[in-house]
Amino acid sequence: MHKKQKLELIRKYFPNLTPDQLEKFGKLEDLYKDWNLKINVVSRKDIDELYIRHVLHSLGIARLQQFKDGSRIMDVGTGGGFPGIPLAILFPEVQFTLVDSIGKKIKVVNEVSEGLGLTNVRTFNQRVEEIQEQFDFIVSRAVAAMPTFVHWTKGKIAKENKHERRNGIIYLKGGDLEEELQAYRTAEVYELSDYFEESFFETKKLVYLPMKYKPL
Repeated sequence: MHKKQKLELIRKYFPNLTPDQLEKFGKLEDLYKDWNLKINVVSRKDIDELYIRHVLHSLGIARLQQFKDGSRIMDVGTGGGFPGIPLAILFPEVQFTLVDSIGKKIKVVNEVSEGLGLTNVRTFNQRVEEIQEQFDFIVSRAVAAMPTFVHWTKGKIAKENKHERRNGIIYLKGGDLEEELQAYRTAEVYELSDYFEESFFETKKLVYLPMKYKPL
């Protein structure tokens, strides 16, 4: 699949992208391939499938929830910048905070973000428990089981709701989630195969968990 086909894959599901957004999505592969040679943050197999396994997968969050301008989103355990960087391209008027405890991963995120000219991304190389701020939504890709993740992010959800969907966690994960979601009766599980037709998404899910406001 060459670059034009990869961009068509994104446009198939997000037809209203501006030329600037398309240009940024187009630059992602070269930036990640270049940085991955220096600091390995994406497996070799996944680099070749970057647009399906990472970019489109990240954008699954946007198929469920469109973030309003001025809202604040935190990406916990961002790794090489997923889902945060694709979402930041899609929502240029939304502030994204990308957090990872591994310094070399944040270095790649910073370099990719700079290479794209993103002005709505900031990064923290620390544990999420140390972040003393609050956000409309917290997003992530399967960095821990939900009880652990909820514990890490306690007190990080903002009081005021800007969206129709209540503030909370939006979480990309695969496999059987029944056990880890047992304690969360308000959790909603969505099949990514309902949003994307590619076979990669057959077992992939999206979990939305509304969270109560707790002061920091």
